Amino acid sequence: MKTTLLTLALVLACAGLVPVALGASAKEVQEHGTAMLRDAEDMVMHGGMGDTKAILHHCREVTRHAQAILKLLSPADPHGKEAAVHLQEAIRQCQRVDSMGVNIDPGAPLNPATKARAAVREAAKHLSVPSGDGKH
Repeated sequence: MKTTLLTLALVLACAGLVPVALGASAKEVQEHGTAMLRDAEDMVMHGGMGDTKAILHHCREVTRHAQAILKLLSPADPHGKEAAVHLQEAIRQCQRVDSMGVNIDPGAPLNPATKARAAVREAAKHLSVPSGDGKH
């Protein structure tokens, strides 16, 4: 029975008729995606206010959520593959921010933080994560 269900899930995933997550609930992807999007927005907002510690905190949270989503994505789904590219870019940009440390000019991490937010927004589109502004 489990083999039949798995086969059915794989066929539906290839046909694009199931969410990008296989073996994990789409709800988990949505939850991580929503939290990641919120942290990305907060990260850039704090950058504008000059709060370096908050930028680092939110950037680390973005990385944590992106890594969790990458583990949940089905490699067979084209939306998952496209989202993975953007999630990896968000992680890379957040690693740049993290490598700068806390004792720097607060404006310095703003460029990579903004790039990370753009990557998160793009990944969210491919994951069908609601943006919170009424749009999808």
